[in-house]
Amino acid sequence: MAETIQDNQAKGRYELDVDGRTVFANYRRVGSTLYIPYVEAPPSLRGTGAAGRLMQGIMETARTQELKIMPTCSYASAWMRRHREYHDLLA
Repeated sequence: MAETIQDNQAKGRYELDVDGRTVFANYRRVGSTLYIPYVEAPPSLRGTGAAGRLMQGIMETARTQELKIMPTCSYASAWMRRHREYHDLLA
């Protein structure tokens, strides 16, 4: 089953549910730029690739919605550096 990224606008974050545990990325949208100041995975999901799958889902959403990404979180910044296929989305 494909994982689905949810946009929890009430909390200002994208979420990915993995077996009842939530990986999330806080965001702030200003115009067509999406700022990502924080990405968090529960300790039991760290090292499983869950946060990376969340980031990939956010990038695909941004591309579909024609948004640019400004990763201010160290994890999000490092992830973006490693994934050149999304560099065109950098603000």
